[in-house]
Amino acid sequence: MTLVEKEMGVGLHQSGRNSGVLHAGLYYRPGSLKARLAVNGLKQMVRFCEQFAIPFEQCGKLVVATNDQEEERLKFLFENGKKNGLKGLRLLSKTEAVEIEPHIHGQSAIHVPEEGIVDYSIVCQTLAREIKRLEGTLRFGFKLSKVRQSDHGWMLYDQDDQVLTGDYVINCSGLYSDTVSKLFGCHTDIQIVPFRGDYYLLNEEGQQLVKHLIYPVPDPAYPFLGVHFTRMISGGVEAGPNAVLAFKKEGYRFSDFDFKEFWEAVSFIGLRKFLFQHKLMVWEELKSSLLKHVFVMRLRKLVPEVRPSHLSKGTAGVRAQAMHKDGTLVQDFAIEKATNALHLINAPSPGATASLAIADYILAQI
Repeated sequence: MTLVEKEMGVGLHQSGRNSGVLHAGLYYRPGSLKARLAVNGLKQMVRFCEQFAIPFEQCGKLVVATNDQEEERLKFLFENGKKNGLKGLRLLSKTEAVEIEPHIHGQSAIHVPEEGIVDYSIVCQTLAREIKRLEGTLRFGFKLSKVRQSDHGWMLYDQDDQVLTGDYVINCSGLYSDTVSKLFGCHTDIQIVPFRGDYYLLNEEGQQLVKHLIYPVPDPAYPFLGVHFTRMISGGVEAGPNAVLAFKKEGYRFSDFDFKEFWEAVSFIGLRKFLFQHKLMVWEELKSSLLKHVFVMRLRKLVPEVRPSHLSKGTAGVRAQAMHKDGTLVQDFAIEKATNALHLINAPSPGATASLAIADYILAQI
């Protein structure tokens, strides 16, 4: 087995630039791949971290309802989580929620004790070491440019026309998964659109306001979860992310720009329909990216004591979000089988948590 990577190390993009949360499977439609693989994947990831002494903590999460409408959605989430098999799930009153998170503002909350935190960069590095130990090969710096089918599988060429051969190819290339799948002749109506998420770090005073993970109740009218508070396994607390269109697939700053990738995104009819359907959300997300005080206002909905002075600019990540031509987001993991190949085209959150279970699922398919 050969793992082919265009970078000179592992976990340098989505896998290492996420919030580091161990997701338990609260939000996902019962029976979906996300629900099944998140629940099983969490158990596998915890065992993996224990086996290889990777620091992690199942610190628990509160999903906080701040008004009557959110309370109704919270009850639905609670039932959804129970259907997905989450353990220890509790619906809390305001008094009970404040006992866990004293500084939150809310009418009620769900406590998800299985949720936790880990550094997925360390997970990726550990997996790479295990591949070597099991006599697999890691091939870094191989930027795929074209493929050719052979009698025994595939020939993969990089930009310098160096070639690798394989009898079966599994494409898990994240932000470029749709581009790579097309090289193999796999065409769907799905396209990856990059959304950048910005984070802020809380200073020591701000960190005293957060003990666990604090999330809002998702609004079904919008496609993203909203900004939240996340403890980090390395220490500290980060807040975010927002979600704005990235001008480059691996563009972690507002100024990062690639004309070809930007044009590929904005010329996609699915994105144009998405932007039209969610005009208000798009505007609010853009404002929160450019204006710190707008970002803080969103955080104060959950923790009113947060002040601008508590926040300093943190990291950013880019989410590979698959989208249909009608502007709807692909809500589940998307896996396409082809001749001597399999393409994992959509694996956003909880992709990191579920990664080991996704691997088992893929192996079962082939």
